[in-house]
Amino acid sequence: MDKYNFAEIEDKWQTKWEQDKRFKTTVSTDKPKYYCLEMFPYPSGRIHMGHVRNYTIGDVIARYKMMHGVNVLHPMGWDAFGLPAENAAISKNVHPDEWTKSNISYMKSQLKRMGFSYDWDRELATCNEDYYKWNQWLFLKFYENGLAYKQEADVNWCDKCQTVLANEQVEDSCCWRCSTPVRTKRLSQWFFRITAYADKLLNDHSLLGNWPDKVLSMQKNWIGRSYGCEIDFRLDSDRDKIIKVFTTRADTIFGATYIVLAPQHPLVDELIKGAENEAMIRQFIEQCKIRVALDEELEKKGIFTEIYAVNPVNGERVPVWIANYVLMEYGTGAIMAVPAHDQRDFEFSKKYCLPMRVVIQPAEALEFDNMTCAYEEQGTMTNSATFDGMGNVEAKEAIISWMEKQGIGRKRVNYRLRDWLVSRQRYWGTPIPMIYCDRCGLVPVQEDELPIKLPKGLDISSGKTLATCLEFINTKCPVCDGDARREADTMDTFVDSSWYFARYISPQDDRQPIDTTLANYFLPVDQYIGGIEHAILHLLYSRFFIKVIADIGLISHPEPFANLLTQGMVIKDGAKMSKSKGNVVDPDEIVNKYGADTVRIFILFAAPPEKDLEWSEQGVEGAWRFLNRVWRIVHQHAPQIIDMQTEGMEQNIKISAARGLYSWTHRTIKKATDDIEVFHFNTVIAACMELVNEIYQYREFDAVGLVALREALRNLILLLSPFAPHICEELWQVLGNSTSVLDEPWPVYLPEAIYEETVVIIVQINGKVRDKISVPAESTEEVIKAEALKAAAEKLGTKDIKNIIVVPGRLVNIVV
Repeated sequence: MDKYNFAEIEDKWQTKWEQDKRFKTTVSTDKPKYYCLEMFPYPSGRIHMGHVRNYTIGDVIARYKMMHGVNVLHPMGWDAFGLPAENAAISKNVHPDEWTKSNISYMKSQLKRMGFSYDWDRELATCNEDYYKWNQWLFLKFYENGLAYKQEADVNWCDKCQTVLANEQVEDSCCWRCSTPVRTKRLSQWFFRITAYADKLLNDHSLLGNWPDKVLSMQKNWIGRSYGCEIDFRLDSDRDKIIKVFTTRADTIFGATYIVLAPQHPLVDELIKGAENEAMIRQFIEQCKIRVALDEELEKKGIFTEIYAVNPVNGERVPVWIANYVLMEYGTGAIMAVPAHDQRDFEFSKKYCLPMRVVIQPAEALEFDNMTCAYEEQGTMTNSATFDGMGNVEAKEAIISWMEKQGIGRKRVNYRLRDWLVSRQRYWGTPIPMIYCDRCGLVPVQEDELPIKLPKGLDISSGKTLATCLEFINTKCPVCDGDARREADTMDTFVDSSWYFARYISPQDDRQPIDTTLANYFLPVDQYIGGIEHAILHLLYSRFFIKVIADIGLISHPEPFANLLTQGMVIKDGAKMSKSKGNVVDPDEIVNKYGADTVRIFILFAAPPEKDLEWSEQGVEGAWRFLNRVWRIVHQHAPQIIDMQTEGMEQNIKISAARGLYSWTHRTIKKATDDIEVFHFNTVIAACMELVNEIYQYREFDAVGLVALREALRNLILLLSPFAPHICEELWQVLGNSTSVLDEPWPVYLPEAIYEETVVIIVQINGKVRDKISVPAESTEEVIKAEALKAAAEKLGTKDIKNIIVVPGRLVNIVV
């Protein structure tokens, strides 16, 4: 018997698949399509085990669908622009383009070694001009439709990366890439008006298929649609000036005892000018420029402006404060503080000895002097003029209606979501296709001039940027032909990844970004696979982008991904694999030692896809041993079954000694099919392992038994082929087949074959297992009881039997 030489076998089949263009996809209207896609990688240098897990999951799904005769699109590309490439290139004194392309070449060879079924003819890299040309084209369409604009704003600034970050890229008040604390800075920046699609992004969750509830919840919370009221608080010193506040708790307006402004509120500068403590206030505002995440717990700090406003419902003067716990990102950047009924306001009020008033009473009356926390539940209105005695839920609508009639407030729908800041002050990204002309103002680049190319000769290692590259900056105005300047900022790299999946459909098309006819055939992506960390970055941006692209008529479907699978992390020694923790396992080393099929089997068997996977060298060894058992059992029996004649023998299997193997095979097919449909890959592999164990139980086969053996081995190989494709292709040929396993249909079980003539029943006494019995499958409950009592007679002795509980097909519990 030949030894299982995985290196030779895997190289052989990878070469053949590539030569035959086995995974090339074309439009085939006579077949249903299936678009399977994993999130494309950043070409950092080498793939890691997280990549291997993600892409193996996708490859199993793609291969399974191919065996169902479906027209599968399964592409791969590179998310190639970005700050890490620029920083790495600077540190290595090479150009980012050279560094990135070198990494792509190596990582592509790694992916090919894993045997992934990618259509490499559709490969794209976002740093290529033929890709980012269409980034620029889409930017112009956003601009034409009022969805791209430039304005001064307080932005999130990372001092280490020397660039702006979108709100979604600030994690726990730090830069998502380098973990440097983020501060606010006022700059003129480009934004995409994602807020115009806030309602669609929420409402169209109903159009999605199987998406994790956690992802949908994270998006809903980030968009943060809330229904409430906007209320006008006039300044006591100047009744023409108004502070607008947004609240979802109009029922507490009579309990508002002070106003709080965000440090970046546009009125702040005007209000504090000339104040006795102006210098202290400005110093406080500077301290607040260290960015605070929306949900982060922080020590609440504030300062009094020496200004008062007027509560419009009762005419009371209320002090105006500035505090770090109020953010411009939410509402109007100003709140009415109701310390008796809001915990944040309560804590702030206690700290600075500010007044509070109870306006909602529970069944047992509150005394604010004795309050230890805010009362935020439902109750009865009090201290609220004509609304006293009403339930606060009912009073909320009544108060809003009354304020609208008085002209002091109005219903409003508010969103936590803010427009997407897309400007970046770095080189390695898509240049923004806009021009500044002193005569004509802001002018878009003409479409026939695209792409606006990055200057390849710029020496960024010396600190030069696009803004300092006069060859790039200086240009002519498309309107008046006068001297003009190009925009020096580049686009956020999340722009690149927000539509790449649509470009795979026609990646060589130089006339348009997306071929509409092909897009309407292939989109949406049927199964998307990636990490949950992208829930409010890439996944939300992609949904926004595809809705805009649909609205301008390029595609017909308003959602990018029909179904989403978020796989867990690969961890080792209790922590996520990372270079800083020193617990990284190099995929190349494992593939060199055991082969790609072993890695694939282990990584899918060790845990369900959505759970974290604990790396285990013993687990890898176990996967290796399993594949060797499969190799040996096929080679052992292949000579007996290659040329055997089976005609007329199938009907005799049920009465042969191998009828158990025949039944086991079909139960395995059913189990594997049911479980692979819901991505329980670990249990599919476990079922195949059990089938192998069952085959090994048989020492010899008669003529009819060989038919059952042949069926078991053939189906075992087909069931395993999406998981371990190289060895299965080889073993399929060992069994005398000339076709590829991919040309074979996925096995179908026979219902009559999985019928079990006997079943094993567990016998318990008082819930503890004492024996097992085997009874005919059709046995009545009385027969099962009698057999159980017979088996347990010795252990029961003379004990009193109180009850006998039968769980059909599983167990008997004798209660004594």
